[in-house]
Amino acid sequence: MPVSGSWATPANMVRVARRAEELGYHEVWTFQRLLYPRGHPMGPVYRSVHDPVVTLSYLAGVTGRIRLGVAVLNMPFVSPALMAKQLASLQAVSGGRLDAGLGLGWLPEEFAASGVSPERRGRRAEEFIHLLRRLWSEETVEHRGEFYQLPPVHQDPKPLSPPPILLGGSAEVALRRAGRLADGWISSSREDLERIEEKIYIVKEAAEGAGRDPGALRFVTRGVTRIRPPGAAGRSPLTGSFEEIRRDVDALAAKGVTDVFHDLNFDPEIGSPDADPEESMRRAEEALEALAP
Repeated sequence: MPVSGSWATPANMVRVARRAEELGYHEVWTFQRLLYPRGHPMGPVYRSVHDPVVTLSYLAGVTGRIRLGVAVLNMPFVSPALMAKQLASLQAVSGGRLDAGLGLGWLPEEFAASGVSPERRGRRAEEFIHLLRRLWSEETVEHRGEFYQLPPVHQDPKPLSPPPILLGGSAEVALRRAGRLADGWISSSREDLERIEEKIYIVKEAAEGAGRDPGALRFVTRGVTRIRPPGAAGRSPLTGSFEEIRRDVDALAAKGVTDVFHDLNFDPEIGSPDADPEESMRRAEEALEALAP
């Protein structure tokens, strides 16, 4: 979805979501950036980003079939009770179409702005996920943990079917956490797609070790897609002509990836605040047609 930069307008969001649904795409995706530190070198894609939960709630009302994903919401920045409420409501208004990607966060300034420490965020995440699932399923929830406290409470309405929880992260401990606890794993924008099968193997191994079915997991790749002239020497996967990119998608499927989403926000020629929004949409709509499943 157009969520970053000059092309990320409500009208463009609707155009892309509806056309993707018409063309048979399975899902649309968003991402989160809470703030952008002054002078940070992370790049223009993160400079101006819409909130993903609000964006997906808006799109739920203008689409009817396509799934709605976020890759990822960072758990430390809100309470599990607040996220459980928001995602349950989004699951309801979308008719059960939500895919909830969750992450640990990595930007120190976002932790500071949220009033939370980045220390022990892996353990925090496990407690957070445990509470999400309890709030979505149990009549009364009481919890006294290392990071979160809940007196005996009700939280309703509960989702008729809880949204799948997909975890991000690239370190081995994060991959194993996804295998043990989640419904799948989401790769980062910096993932080495030439070797992604190595990380998929770790997730599956951890799932099997926890007595879970590794074949039931989803492996979602953020496809940082850049449309460029064909035949470039040493080109990266998902950069090049439409034909080359389609072959790259097939290669990722052979490595065990179940879902690829083409993220044009990460192309500075499209997702930058300084890009021409009309030209960005023209190129995006061309790609939408050419890369349709």
